[in-house]
Amino acid sequence: MAYTAADVKNLRERTGAGMMDCKKALDETNGDLEAAVDALRARGLAAAAKKSSRTAAEGLVGVAVTGTKGVAVEVNSETDFVAKNDQFQDFVRKTTEVALGVSGDDVDALKAAAYPNGGTVADALTNNVATIGENQQVRRLKTVEVSQGIVVPYMHNAAAPNLGKIGVLVALESEAPADKLEALGKQIAMHIAAAFPLALNAEDLDAELIERERKIAAEKAAESGKPEAVQAKMVDGAVAKYAKENALLSQVFVLDNKTPIQQVVDQAGKDAGAKIVLKDYVRFQLGEGIEKEVSDFAAEVAAAVAG
Repeated sequence: MAYTAADVKNLRERTGAGMMDCKKALDETNGDLEAAVDALRARGLAAAAKKSSRTAAEGLVGVAVTGTKGVAVEVNSETDFVAKNDQFQDFVRKTTEVALGVSGDDVDALKAAAYPNGGTVADALTNNVATIGENQQVRRLKTVEVSQGIVVPYMHNAAAPNLGKIGVLVALESEAPADKLEALGKQIAMHIAAAFPLALNAEDLDAELIERERKIAAEKAAESGKPEAVQAKMVDGAVAKYAKENALLSQVFVLDNKTPIQQVVDQAGKDAGAKIVLKDYVRFQLGEGIEKEVSDFAAEVAAAVAG
């Protein structure tokens, strides 16, 4: 057996499948977690994995905008208690503002940048760890910018102004009035927070994700017993549906549940009398991609694995 109790727990949390189904999938895949996720999905025992809703890392996401440039930064802490600490919140806020002046999305460059209170961001982080008594990390940052137009920030589940659990930036390039762009940007940002797009358009979706979906669809199609030509169409249809549902511009707007985002942007441009281009976006959800630590529930899982 090439897996642990923690792997079974992780697989269960990522897929929602039953414990014994998770154990069986890991048995079949020799402990390969990603292959086990795919196996469960192919059998219809799991929905598409959404790790972002199953994360436990604490801390804060910060967003900041100046002119036509915006940045999002994630800083992690060990507990939510620290995320509510005024010193920690001040650090995340100031670090995010510093990130506006950093070229690229390099965490090391951000940590080496000058901090408002003196020293570097890394120095301030070290001081935080020493005084608060809990490990903290500047995990990632992403910048968006337009040549003309606006970058609209949005914070879902805000803990303080521009600090919270889900930070979104929407970059709209246009000559349209700022108030029109601001209103559109806020609506699209709320959609992004809720709908979790994986890329701006279908062409930008990760090729490995597409190939993975194709393999899963092929397994399902093969189980149908239909002719190969029909199976091929089923697979193509499934992949196209996946791309449509996960690319921002083709997603259906959550506020009316019928209009693709691209059409929402186009109509807003017509109403404003100037073309609007949704150039880019950022969606940072606190802790997405970080695995949960094993809890007391692991004892139950361990017993099932041993059995």
